[in-house]
Amino acid sequence: MSEIANTPARGAVLILADGTRFEGVAVGATGTVTGEIAFNTGMYGYQEIFTDPSYHGQILVMATDHIGNYGAHKAERESQKVQIAGLVAKNFSTVASRAGDVEPLEDFLKRDEIPGIANVDTRALVRHIREAGAMNAIISTDGSSDEDLMARLTAAPSMEGLELSSKVTCNAPHEHGVEDGGKVALLDLGVKESIVTCLTDRGCRVRVFPMSATADDILAWSPAGVMLSNGPGDPAAMGDVVSQVRRLVDTGLPMFGICLGHQVLALSQGLKTKKMFNGHRGVNHPVKNLVTGKSEITSQNHGFVVDRDSLNEATGIEETHVHLNDGSVAGIRLTGKPVFSVQYHPEASAGPHDSRYLFDDFVASLQGEVVVDGGNK
Repeated sequence: MSEIANTPARGAVLILADGTRFEGVAVGATGTVTGEIAFNTGMYGYQEIFTDPSYHGQILVMATDHIGNYGAHKAERESQKVQIAGLVAKNFSTVASRAGDVEPLEDFLKRDEIPGIANVDTRALVRHIREAGAMNAIISTDGSSDEDLMARLTAAPSMEGLELSSKVTCNAPHEHGVEDGGKVALLDLGVKESIVTCLTDRGCRVRVFPMSATADDILAWSPAGVMLSNGPGDPAAMGDVVSQVRRLVDTGLPMFGICLGHQVLALSQGLKTKKMFNGHRGVNHPVKNLVTGKSEITSQNHGFVVDRDSLNEATGIEETHVHLNDGSVAGIRLTGKPVFSVQYHPEASAGPHDSRYLFDDFVASLQGEVVVDGGNK
């Protein structure tokens, strides 16, 4: 039974592009939104998930039954606002049962004008998405007719071919960490704040550059290494960024790419990416480190992946990690250069932290050390 507060219930509707329809109770802001529908299998960390810029433009289904019970805390966010377009939940609590400086999740969503729908059979919905594949959807909590909603849904752009990083990148460079730390230039394609924290915690001085920065802009700061961040959208629609990354790779500087950054790095080296039938989103995805033979449980959020056929045909690129559920490419490195990337999120806020050794590897490369075994201690 839902834990919507004792206020008059507002109706809400969710319609998928294939016509599948769900009715429920409105939560969050009043309005209508479209976006690609996706589901996350994580059992915790919903606030970090909702504020992850990689989710920009997506309607998110939470597979776990209960959302909102511990409210929202200002210290547990990955960007300055909610990034999802809309929320779908089964049980939604407006009571924040937790000590400290918290607010109800309902208020958190309303402030950023994010509508949602609760009392939905999310188990049935997730099963349908798994079988039918990723598609656009629409949430409405303002009483719009189904005819109007279908017209808006039909007009919504496909995620394939859609560039979204420019919607979430910073407007100007900004710096973090100690003044005399190792200098890391971070290209912001939709960066999570925890990535910056993982670098500054290791003594780095991080200068975050907007996605429009050129290789010359970045090199003028004389960094010891370059980080390519996560972010939303289709990497194949980011030709200008890919060309600048290619120039940065050619300098021989250490480089570390995460998620979208991994895909952009791959494209810069002649590999291809492709849209997945269903993406990987959750905090429980098993990945094997092919260098050490060890496995780790990872946090993931992506709907595109490096095409394995193009990797098999490439030279000078080695696969370092593989997703154990479907065999997709989860990590690569360039032979002869301190350049590597992973498809998943090693910063993993709120967890798990199995993969944070990758930041240690990257920081070691800034100092000229060669990591032979991929870390994973």
